[in-house]
Amino acid sequence: MRSAGLPILVRMADGNSWDEARSDGGGSAYSGGSSYVSGATGTAVRDALFDRVPPHDDDAEMAVLGGMLMSKDAIGEVSQMIDVTDFYQPKHQTVYESIITLFSTSQPVDVVLVANELLKAGDLDKVGGADYLHSLVASVPTAANATFYAEIVHQRAILRNVIAAGTKIAQLGYSAEGSQAEDVVNLAQSEVYEMSVGKVRQDYSPIESVVHDALDQLDKLQNHELERGVPTGFRDIDDVTQGLQPGQMVVVAGRPAMGKSTLGIDFARSAALHHNMASVVFSLEMSKVELAQRIISAETNIPLNALRRADEITPERWNTLNTFWGTLQEAPLFIDDSPNMSLMEIRAKCRRLKQTNDLKLVVIDYLQLMSSGKRVESRQQEVSEFSRALKLLAKELEVPVIALSQLNRGPEMRNDRKPQLSDLRESGSIEQDADVVLLVHRPDAYDKEDRPGEADIIMAKHRNGPTDTFHLAFLGATSKFKDMPQDYQQGV
Repeated sequence: MRSAGLPILVRMADGNSWDEARSDGGGSAYSGGSSYVSGATGTAVRDALFDRVPPHDDDAEMAVLGGMLMSKDAIGEVSQMIDVTDFYQPKHQTVYESIITLFSTSQPVDVVLVANELLKAGDLDKVGGADYLHSLVASVPTAANATFYAEIVHQRAILRNVIAAGTKIAQLGYSAEGSQAEDVVNLAQSEVYEMSVGKVRQDYSPIESVVHDALDQLDKLQNHELERGVPTGFRDIDDVTQGLQPGQMVVVAGRPAMGKSTLGIDFARSAALHHNMASVVFSLEMSKVELAQRIISAETNIPLNALRRADEITPERWNTLNTFWGTLQEAPLFIDDSPNMSLMEIRAKCRRLKQTNDLKLVVIDYLQLMSSGKRVESRQQEVSEFSRALKLLAKELEVPVIALSQLNRGPEMRNDRKPQLSDLRESGSIEQDADVVLLVHRPDAYDKEDRPGEADIIMAKHRNGPTDTFHLAFLGATSKFKDMPQDYQQGV
């Protein structure tokens, strides 16, 4: 119930102007003592409350464009701060696009040239003609303040996005059934996340711009201006994949005790400890202490068993451990061993880490231990939902997501015991959603005399390149895999 005396805005009869009305606590409201609005029904008043002009600043928009028309330096600075959608007025969006078009092709920019560009596109009259462009220049005394005006425009755009996101979230809440509450919460989080990082949903793009972006990326890679993906730490795997790419879902699968968790931790160690890329490990199987012991052992070469026996830690080993501890002070590696972790929790935590620490890699150990917290028809359907959701999370956050997964007993039914893509347990959708599938196979797990200490990492699927089998050394005592010598030949 609105308290008496609080101001509300009411659209006047002309449909364009606004006036202030105050509730008198009875059945009517007055505006300026002369224009009355009936309060008999609350619907009209509520509609009036929400029927407002979105936040914007026409003067700031004009000043930004005026500054850009006056100075090429201002164009470069402003284009880094705002996007065309930050402008509220459509005609300002059109002028901005024309300025950027000329600027991006290294052509000079002024009122005459922009007017000519708009004329060629048939948009000059739509923006108010050449006179309006001259008025933009006249509206700003100097181009030096263009970035300050751009910041005002950007802030108003953020406020409009807040309103749009809030409205959409409210609509989701009203339209959802009770059983869909978690889905609505996830969608709401997604909307707020996209708004906070300044993303704009795009419907489609012309092939010309898409191909241009792909060629531009290739050119930057050749000139070493663009880093490869997240390095795995293994020479041959990185050579084939060019590092784990943003948006990829990578599945590392194996039978129990084959080393899939070890390989996942190796990837996280390489990214966070050796390349300073923020990484998070969600461990649904091992505790934080167990994971820490494995990481310490792998990094210091102190046997894992020794870390569990106090009498085996000599003064020399203590020195090694203290030195290692000193290198970890700023390491961007995060570990979460929360029990019964749901997919919604993982998504929320990843989004927060992306905002606060520029997250670059996610490792989940392992897929079949995840919980949805809701009733499903079958476990296979539930795992399928997890798989699809993790792929969407990778695309949303633009980071590779490594999902560890169990294999069924298929390999043990074969003579060579080698795993295949079809052995992925409980869901065929895992192999469908994954961009890369790595199957871990150690022959000595079945026969201690068969290539002891060696492992085959079988790339059974690679959406963006060839498949291959990588031969690594497995150092079980220190819980890690390691590259084989470059002259290694299997069976020699």
